[in-house]
Amino acid sequence: MKPPIKILIAEDDELFRLGLRMRLQQEADLEVVAEAEDGETAVDQTKCQSLDLVLLDVGLPGIGGIEACRQIKQQQPTLPVLVLTSRSEKNLISRLIAAGAQGYCLKGIAAEALILALRSVAAGASWWDSTATAEIQAAFQETASLPASEPMPPRSIENPLTPREQEILALVAAGKSNQEIADLLYITSGTVRVHVHAILHKLDVRDRTQAAIVALQNRLISRE
Repeated sequence: MKPPIKILIAEDDELFRLGLRMRLQQEADLEVVAEAEDGETAVDQTKCQSLDLVLLDVGLPGIGGIEACRQIKQQQPTLPVLVLTSRSEKNLISRLIAAGAQGYCLKGIAAEALILALRSVAAGASWWDSTATAEIQAAFQETASLPASEPMPPRSIENPLTPREQEILALVAAGKSNQEIADLLYITSGTVRVHVHAILHKLDVRDRTQAAIVALQNRLISRE
């Protein structure tokens, strides 16, 4: 039997944190091993606890959740952080991506969905709810609508993708399925799958959402 996923809950609302811990402890494969009420404590706990995942609120006292996430990822790049918050203001998602978060859920999410998100993120995938996905897609569309004469921001990494892979990744980021991409580009869905596999390998990511996020961060998609 696999050992349980060891979780740190960073949440300043004591009652909410208690309820969350009690619900998660009902799952045999989840174990809450540490808690934090502020950003600094969350960062400190990751240094002294053996953890598989951090469940983090954005609105923490002190340095706040976003800075806590940044510091955690700086010190332990492989430790996944899943954000659970009531905040959904514009640009929050891009800030969380920049800080290194692997996922985002709004409070009020069904318990079963949150547990699935925890398991997915702990396994190395990403989890962005519909609000986050819509903002990611909107950011791509905004980039695509920039005038051709307007210079693109400098890329932080060299683009490893071919023009066709860039084209396919742009459609992936827009939420298109493999079959929809195939129909739009007049190729087979099998060919799309091959390209998507190559994209994931080149960007060193595990899934389509992570590929879209890396492309968003590094301006890897052509606007043509």
